[in-house]
Amino acid sequence: MISAYKIKDNDLVLSSLDREYILKVKDLPEEDKPREKLIKFGPSILSTSELIAVLLNVGTKKEEVMSMSSRILKDYGEKNIVNQKNPEILEKELDIPIGKACQLIASFELGRRFFKKQNNGYRTIRSPKQVYEYLKDMRELPKEHLRGIYLNSRNRIIHDEVISIGSLTANIVHPREVFKPALEYSAAAVILAHNHPSNICKATQSDIAITKQIIEAGKILGIDILDHIIITNGKFMSIPVDYDL
Repeated sequence: MISAYKIKDNDLVLSSLDREYILKVKDLPEEDKPREKLIKFGPSILSTSELIAVLLNVGTKKEEVMSMSSRILKDYGEKNIVNQKNPEILEKELDIPIGKACQLIASFELGRRFFKKQNNGYRTIRSPKQVYEYLKDMRELPKEHLRGIYLNSRNRIIHDEVISIGSLTANIVHPREVFKPALEYSAAAVILAHNHPSNICKATQSDIAITKQIIEAGKILGIDILDHIIITNGKFMSIPVDYDL
Protein backbone atom coordinates (compact mmCIF):
# COMPACT_ATOMS: atom_id res chain seq x y z
CA MET A 1 0.00 0.00 0.00
CA ILE A 2 1.25 3.47 -0.87
CA SER A 3 1.78 5.42 2.35
CA ALA A 4 1.76 8.85 0.72
CA TYR A 5 0.68 10.14 -2.66
CA LYS A 6 2.97 12.47 -4.52
CA ILE A 7 1.91 14.45 -7.57
CA LYS A 8 4.48 14.44 -10.31
CA ASP A 9 5.56 17.69 -11.88
CA ASN A 10 4.64 17.39 -15.55
CA ASP A 11 6.20 20.63 -16.69
CA LEU A 12 8.42 20.04 -19.69
CA VAL A 13 12.02 20.89 -18.74
CA LEU A 14 14.89 21.29 -21.16
CA SER A 15 18.26 20.62 -19.57
CA SER A 16 21.39 22.54 -20.50
CA LEU A 17 24.87 22.57 -19.11
CA ASP A 18 24.32 25.43 -16.72
CA ARG A 19 20.59 25.65 -16.02
CA GLU A 20 17.11 24.20 -16.40
CA TYR A 21 14.48 25.93 -18.48
CA ILE A 22 10.68 25.51 -18.34
CA LEU A 23 9.21 25.45 -21.83
CA LYS A 24 7.07 28.55 -22.38
CA VAL A 25 4.24 29.26 -24.82
CA LYS A 26 6.51 31.41 -26.97
CA ASP A 27 8.93 28.48 -27.26
CA LEU A 28 6.28 26.08 -28.57
CA PRO A 29 5.85 25.44 -32.29
CA GLU A 30 3.09 27.63 -33.68
CA GLU A 31 0.71 24.68 -34.12
CA ASP A 32 1.16 23.63 -30.46
CA LYS A 33 0.35 26.98 -28.87
CA PRO A 34 -3.00 26.77 -26.99
CA ARG A 35 -4.71 29.68 -28.72
CA GLU A 36 -3.58 28.59 -32.18
CA LYS A 37 -4.72 25.01 -31.47
CA LEU A 38 -8.11 26.33 -30.38
CA ILE A 39 -8.51 28.35 -33.58
CA LYS A 40 -7.43 25.50 -35.84
CA PHE A 41 -8.94 22.44 -34.16
CA GLY A 42 -11.57 23.71 -31.73
CA PRO A 43 -11.68 23.54 -27.90
CA SER A 44 -12.20 19.78 -27.53
CA ILE A 45 -8.60 18.99 -28.45
CA LEU A 46 -7.12 21.22 -25.73
CA SER A 47 -6.25 19.92 -22.27
CA THR A 48 -7.81 21.63 -19.24
CA SER A 49 -4.55 23.43 -18.45
CA GLU A 50 -4.33 24.67 -22.05
CA LEU A 51 -7.90 25.99 -21.87
CA ILE A 52 -7.08 27.84 -18.65
CA ALA A 53 -3.94 29.24 -20.31
CA VAL A 54 -6.11 30.60 -23.14
CA LEU A 55 -8.47 32.13 -20.57
CA LEU A 56 -5.67 33.76 -18.56
CA ASN A 57 -3.95 34.89 -21.78
CA VAL A 58 -0.66 35.94 -20.16
CA GLY A 59 1.21 35.09 -17.00
CA THR A 60 3.03 37.39 -14.62
CA LYS A 61 6.60 38.62 -14.36
CA LYS A 62 7.45 35.72 -12.09
CA GLU A 63 5.41 32.94 -13.74
CA GLU A 64 4.66 32.07 -17.36
CA VAL A 65 1.02 31.35 -18.24
CA MET A 66 1.44 27.63 -19.01
CA SER A 67 3.27 27.05 -15.72
CA MET A 68 0.58 29.02 -13.91
CA SER A 69 -2.32 27.09 -15.44
CA SER A 70 -0.69 23.71 -14.71
CA ARG A 71 0.06 24.72 -11.12
CA ILE A 72 -3.49 25.97 -10.56
CA LEU A 73 -4.93 22.58 -11.52
CA LYS A 74 -2.40 20.59 -9.47
CA ASP A 75 -2.74 22.71 -6.34
CA TYR A 76 -6.51 23.16 -6.36
CA GLY A 77 -8.03 20.33 -8.37
CA GLU A 78 -10.40 20.68 -11.31
CA LYS A 79 -13.69 20.20 -9.49
CA ASN A 80 -12.67 22.35 -6.53
CA ILE A 81 -11.70 25.34 -8.64
CA VAL A 82 -14.91 25.09 -10.67
CA ASN A 83 -16.94 25.36 -7.46
CA GLN A 84 -14.94 28.15 -5.85
CA LYS A 85 -16.78 31.49 -5.94
CA ASN A 86 -14.54 33.79 -3.92
CA PRO A 87 -11.74 35.39 -5.97
CA GLU A 88 -9.94 36.55 -2.84
CA ILE A 89 -9.57 32.93 -1.71
CA LEU A 90 -8.12 31.94 -5.08
CA GLU A 91 -5.79 34.92 -5.01
CA LYS A 92 -4.47 33.94 -1.59
CA GLU A 93 -4.38 30.15 -1.96
CA LEU A 94 -2.87 30.09 -5.46
CA ASP A 95 -0.73 33.23 -5.24
CA ILE A 96 -2.16 34.72 -8.43
CA PRO A 97 -3.27 38.30 -9.19
CA ILE A 98 -6.82 39.14 -8.15
CA GLY A 99 -7.69 39.96 -11.77
CA LYS A 100 -6.81 36.44 -12.91
CA ALA A 101 -8.74 34.96 -9.99
CA CYS A 102 -11.77 36.97 -11.14
CA GLN A 103 -11.31 35.73 -14.72
CA LEU A 104 -11.40 32.10 -13.56
CA ILE A 105 -14.44 32.50 -11.31
CA ALA A 106 -16.36 34.51 -13.92
CA SER A 107 -15.76 31.86 -16.59
CA PHE A 108 -16.93 29.00 -14.39
CA GLU A 109 -19.97 30.99 -13.28
CA LEU A 110 -20.92 31.51 -16.93
CA GLY A 111 -20.62 27.77 -17.46
CA ARG A 112 -22.90 27.06 -14.51
CA ARG A 113 -25.51 29.52 -15.75
CA PHE A 114 -25.52 28.32 -19.34
CA PHE A 115 -25.54 24.61 -18.59
CA LYS A 116 -27.22 24.38 -15.20
CA LYS A 117 -29.24 21.19 -14.76
CA GLN A 118 -32.80 21.08 -13.54
CA ASN A 119 -33.37 19.79 -10.02
CA ASN A 120 -34.49 16.40 -11.26
CA GLY A 121 -31.08 15.90 -12.84
CA TYR A 122 -29.09 16.35 -9.65
CA ARG A 123 -27.29 13.38 -8.21
CA THR A 124 -28.70 11.63 -5.15
CA ILE A 125 -26.38 10.78 -2.25
CA ARG A 126 -27.46 8.17 0.30
CA SER A 127 -24.31 6.49 1.59
CA PRO A 128 -20.65 7.18 2.48
CA LYS A 129 -19.54 5.10 -0.51
CA GLN A 130 -21.54 7.33 -2.86
CA VAL A 131 -19.88 10.36 -1.29
CA TYR A 132 -16.46 8.79 -1.87
CA GLU A 133 -17.26 8.11 -5.53
CA TYR A 134 -18.69 11.59 -6.04
CA LEU A 135 -15.59 13.22 -4.53
CA LYS A 136 -13.02 11.04 -6.29
CA ASP A 137 -11.24 14.18 -7.51
CA MET A 138 -10.17 14.84 -3.90
CA ARG A 139 -8.19 11.62 -3.49
CA GLU A 140 -4.93 12.94 -4.90
CA LEU A 141 -4.91 16.60 -3.86
CA PRO A 142 -1.62 17.74 -2.28
CA LYS A 143 -3.39 19.99 0.24
CA GLU A 144 -6.19 19.26 2.69
CA HIS A 145 -9.57 20.47 1.42
CA LEU A 146 -12.83 20.59 3.37
CA ARG A 147 -15.85 20.21 1.07
CA GLY A 148 -19.51 20.67 1.82
CA ILE A 149 -22.16 18.75 -0.10
CA TYR A 150 -25.54 20.42 0.33
CA LEU A 151 -28.69 18.33 -0.09
CA ASN A 152 -32.39 18.97 -0.40
CA SER A 153 -35.00 16.97 1.49
CA ARG A 154 -34.81 14.20 -1.14
CA ASN A 155 -31.07 13.69 -0.70
CA ARG A 156 -30.30 15.37 -4.01
CA ILE A 157 -27.22 17.54 -4.32
CA ILE A 158 -28.15 21.17 -4.77
CA HIS A 159 -24.72 22.66 -4.13
CA ASP A 160 -21.09 21.59 -3.67
CA GLU A 161 -18.45 23.95 -2.30
CA VAL A 162 -14.88 24.07 -1.03
CA ILE A 163 -15.18 25.42 2.49
CA SER A 164 -11.51 25.68 3.42
CA ILE A 165 -8.02 24.65 2.39
CA GLY A 166 -5.38 23.65 4.92
CA SER A 167 -5.23 21.43 7.98
CA LEU A 168 -8.54 21.43 9.82
CA THR A 169 -8.38 23.56 12.95
CA ALA A 170 -10.92 25.69 14.79
CA ASN A 171 -9.04 28.77 13.54
CA ILE A 172 -9.59 27.80 9.89
CA VAL A 173 -13.00 26.11 9.96
CA HIS A 174 -15.88 28.03 11.51
CA PRO A 175 -19.51 26.84 11.48
CA ARG A 176 -20.59 30.00 9.67
CA GLU A 177 -18.45 29.00 6.67
CA VAL A 178 -20.23 25.64 6.58
CA PHE A 179 -23.77 26.92 6.99
CA LYS A 180 -23.64 30.08 4.88
CA PRO A 181 -24.10 28.09 1.63
CA ALA A 182 -26.70 25.90 3.34
CA LEU A 183 -28.82 28.95 4.09
CA GLU A 184 -28.19 30.48 0.67
CA TYR A 185 -29.34 27.34 -1.17
CA SER A 186 -32.02 26.33 1.37
CA ALA A 187 -30.32 23.00 2.04
CA ALA A 188 -32.01 20.50 4.34
CA ALA A 189 -28.78 18.69 5.20
CA VAL A 190 -25.01 18.83 4.76
CA ILE A 191 -22.38 16.16 4.24
CA LEU A 192 -18.83 17.18 5.04
CA ALA A 193 -15.75 15.60 3.53
CA HIS A 194 -12.05 16.27 3.68
CA ASN A 195 -8.99 14.55 2.29
CA HIS A 196 -5.84 13.43 4.09
CA PRO A 197 -2.86 13.99 1.75
CA SER A 198 -0.82 11.83 4.16
CA ASN A 199 -3.02 8.93 2.98
CA ILE A 200 -3.68 8.00 6.62
CA CYS A 201 -7.37 7.17 6.81
CA LYS A 202 -7.94 7.98 10.47
CA ALA A 203 -9.74 10.81 12.22
CA THR A 204 -7.56 13.19 14.21
CA GLN A 205 -8.66 14.81 17.45
CA SER A 206 -9.07 18.06 15.52
CA ASP A 207 -11.31 16.30 12.96
CA ILE A 208 -13.52 14.99 15.74
CA ALA A 209 -13.68 18.28 17.66
CA ILE A 210 -14.63 20.28 14.56
CA THR A 211 -17.26 17.71 13.60
CA LYS A 212 -18.83 18.05 17.04
CA GLN A 213 -18.79 21.85 16.84
CA ILE A 214 -20.50 21.87 13.43
CA ILE A 215 -23.09 19.27 14.46
CA GLU A 216 -24.08 21.39 17.48
CA ALA A 217 -24.36 24.51 15.32
CA GLY A 218 -26.52 22.58 12.86
CA LYS A 219 -28.93 21.60 15.61
CA ILE A 220 -29.51 25.28 16.39
CA LEU A 221 -30.17 26.07 12.73
CA GLY A 222 -32.24 22.97 12.09
CA ILE A 223 -29.85 21.68 9.42
CA ASP A 224 -28.65 18.08 9.72
CA ILE A 225 -25.00 17.12 9.38
CA LEU A 226 -25.49 13.66 7.93
CA ASP A 227 -21.86 12.63 7.88
CA HIS A 228 -18.23 13.66 7.79
CA ILE A 229 -16.12 11.59 5.41
CA ILE A 230 -12.33 11.30 5.43
CA ILE A 231 -10.94 10.59 1.97
CA THR A 232 -7.57 9.12 1.01
CA ASN A 233 -6.23 7.65 -2.18
CA GLY A 234 -7.97 4.28 -2.09
CA LYS A 235 -9.88 4.40 1.20
CA PHE A 236 -12.46 6.38 3.10
CA MET A 237 -13.93 6.42 6.57
CA SER A 238 -16.99 8.03 8.06
CA ILE A 239 -17.08 9.97 11.31
CA PRO A 240 -20.67 9.17 12.36
CA VAL A 241 -22.78 11.96 13.78
CA ASP A 242 -23.19 9.94 16.97
CA TYR A 243 -19.42 9.54 17.43
CA ASP A 244 -18.50 9.39 21.11
CA LEU A 245 -17.07 12.87 21.41
